[in-house]
Amino acid sequence: MSTHTLRHGRRADTTVSSQVDLAELYREHQLPMVRLARLLVDDLASAEDVVQDAFLGLHRNAGGLRDPQAALGYLRRSVINNARSALRHRRTVRAHLKVAEPDLGPPADAPVLLAEEHSQVLQAVRALPPRQREVLVLRYWSELTEAQIADALGIRPGTVKSQASRALDALARVLEEQV
Repeated sequence: MSTHTLRHGRRADTTVSSQVDLAELYREHQLPMVRLARLLVDDLASAEDVVQDAFLGLHRNAGGLRDPQAALGYLRRSVINNARSALRHRRTVRAHLKVAEPDLGPPADAPVLLAEEHSQVLQAVRALPPRQREVLVLRYWSELTEAQIADALGIRPGTVKSQASRALDALARVLEEQV
């Protein structure tokens, strides 16, 4: 325990708390994490499950974090990995059961949430390869730096740059074709 002596011989505790405040982290970051997951998995129910699993994993492993400030990065990386797992599971189910999910129409609130041009861009983003989509979502939606994206995805910053460049070129081509 770190302490130092004050005047008159009293000691003051200067230990920094090493505990993660999960309740505060949840209050501040649950909704942005659901939005991030929704862009990656494309449906709200799966996105909520992905985020719930990420918070549960953080709760289970909070004692193992060397730096409590790393909790948000751990959470973000967990959301991305859980989204990847959800998409793999979805593909596996479709391939083995030969059953596709019903083609549901857009949610009733879609016109309110997105203008037509936004929905076209999102549709083009969803058509990108997963890594390119992840890089763009983290860069332009979550506003992360290249270093933060590299850490979240477990890749090098140079790979982030090249994936972002390829994704933007592909988006430009798709959107030009729509015009």
